[in-house]
Amino acid sequence: MVESIATDRLDAVFHALADPTRRAMLQRLATREHNVGDLAAPFAMSLAAASKHIQVLERAGLVQREVQGRRHICRLDAAPLHRGVEWLRHYERFWNARLDALDALLRAEDAAANPAGKAGTRKSAASGNPARAGAATAPARERSRAPAPRKRKSRTA
Repeated sequence: MVESIATDRLDAVFHALADPTRRAMLQRLATREHNVGDLAAPFAMSLAAASKHIQVLERAGLVQREVQGRRHICRLDAAPLHRGVEWLRHYERFWNARLDALDALLRAEDAAANPAGKAGTRKSAASGNPARAGAATAPARERSRAPAPRKRKSRTA
């Protein structure tokens, strides 16, 4: 049951973060507190629509709202984000291991393709951005298979 509650909270955090408007609101709240009108202003949305977004953030525990007369002051509570980061770190370790294995495989292929000792200059996936690792240093045999860019047809009047 405790695990179910923790999972529900984590689901609420990821649900709240799934919307770009709510993420932008959190970014603004990371700098300082704002009232609902301030949070709604950059999005050209009604106060009611902004309030609904804020309610989702509140249910996730990411925002605390304090009512001061007619003003609703919102503050960021980053603690639930830490639970999400911990959850993602578990999978980061998995993907780093997989990327390291892929890196080793590609290095072995490069070594086999270049028996004269001219090893490729492929960077390790762990040394940079894993999403871009090896993109610019792909072996020529892989780059040559890339489709040629399409030529645009010129329009004549």
